[in-house]
Amino acid sequence: MAATDLTPDEFGFISTLLKDRSGLALTPDKGYLLETRLQPIARTHGLTDVKALIAKLRTAPPAALVHEVIESMTTNESMFFRDTKPFDHLSKVVFPALKAAGKSRIRIWSAACSTGQEPYSIAMTIKEEAAKYPGLQAEIYATDLAEKVLERSRSGIYSQFEVQRGLPIMLLMKYFKQVPGNMWQLNADIKSMVTFAPGNLLGSFASMGKFDIIFCRNVLIYFDEKAKADVMNRIATILNPPGYLFLGGAESTIGLTQKLVPMGDHRGLFTLGV
Repeated sequence: MAATDLTPDEFGFISTLLKDRSGLALTPDKGYLLETRLQPIARTHGLTDVKALIAKLRTAPPAALVHEVIESMTTNESMFFRDTKPFDHLSKVVFPALKAAGKSRIRIWSAACSTGQEPYSIAMTIKEEAAKYPGLQAEIYATDLAEKVLERSRSGIYSQFEVQRGLPIMLLMKYFKQVPGNMWQLNADIKSMVTFAPGNLLGSFASMGKFDIIFCRNVLIYFDEKAKADVMNRIATILNPPGYLFLGGAESTIGLTQKLVPMGDHRGLFTLGV
């Protein structure tokens, strides 16, 4: 079955479900993802195809099935030190600014952290910069919608392919050890710096407390403009001044919120507006 076999009503139902539960705005040109990602779920549950799965979702389905569908449709692409620039900005711009502001204890949120490469990259950056900031205490809180990727994140175990993508060899040798199966285990010191928890960007942020730095990179590109603006405005409310937000290199707050403004020529870095 191709996505084009779905009736407009069926496509509308599944796209609304995804948007309401995860923020994902599924446009018709991405309809092929329904076949590739949902067909295996349909088979697992003894259903003939995606149409049958959608029919089941419309009739008081088990919460676990809905969650499985949402998880399957969210993108979990990640790599260590992705794009490099954000981590350069973190060490050369943000940390010095927080030190100048007298901050000795900072909280960092890695939103939509996927399989953990981003928060662990942040942790390694902090370790590498520690000598410049004696007494600095950093707490890293990492969330994702998908419990399966959180389980992987907590394990701190990555394949040879994953550690070769973006991770400098010096840091690989310093913070990882090789384990059976040609896998690499992150050391306990770095793992202990990160707390992983389930989190949905559409949900309330109130229980998480305030943060000094938030990474929300390459996830809002899947949201529509209204949802992007809503998330950005709510992010601004949980940032401690001066407050720093990292978005993807192609993302911006311009036209979406006045509460977060670009920080000079540092691409992808934003701070609280006046």
